[in-house]
Amino acid sequence: MVTVAVRRVNLSDPGQPMLADFIDPKVITYLPNTAGCFTADDALRTLRLAREAGGWDLVKLEILGDEKTLYPRMPETLEATEILVKEGFQVMVYCSDDPIMCQRLEDAGAAAIMPLGALIGSGHGIQNPFNIGLIVEQSSVPVIVDAGIGTASEAAFAMELGCDGVIVNTAIAHAADPIGMASAMKHAVIAGRGAYLSGRMAKKQYADASSPLSGLIQQR
Repeated sequence: MVTVAVRRVNLSDPGQPMLADFIDPKVITYLPNTAGCFTADDALRTLRLAREAGGWDLVKLEILGDEKTLYPRMPETLEATEILVKEGFQVMVYCSDDPIMCQRLEDAGAAAIMPLGALIGSGHGIQNPFNIGLIVEQSSVPVIVDAGIGTASEAAFAMELGCDGVIVNTAIAHAADPIGMASAMKHAVIAGRGAYLSGRMAKKQYADASSPLSGLIQQR
């Protein structure tokens, strides 16, 4: 799946280069998003245009609070989610890692919850794994970490927490070897999901020998 910033790419003018010339939407799923929107009105207008241009109902809602942090503006995000769901959109929502707000988004009809791990493009990884774990535990829709992933181990960690996926852009685009990093991310996601499904061993206060201490050969 490839997220598409509707405000930054040409989706409808055949006289100009189009994204579909490079990425076949019949092979790769497009996820139109509202990157660059700072109000609910802008986000709603953008996604309505996306549906008119390409018929997309599955969309990513992203309403930013300010240009410095690109942190989600949650009150307007919730408002826009409610409106879009009523209009028949399947809304995947970029949001804060607040379990209460995530529950409200799900109650409003969000198709997926997408809490940030850290600020967009920061590469700091998951800063609050406890909250992400709570969100996973309470959610009945997919939970996808959106923003902050910087390297493969952080993607694996997100999956080990029980997330259903991660969104990665900057970590691959800014890597010295983007193709190599993309491959590493793929394997990290697979490994992390496998570890989550396998069940992590319990943490212990003291050592617990992996080999039995009883039945040892006694020396005389």
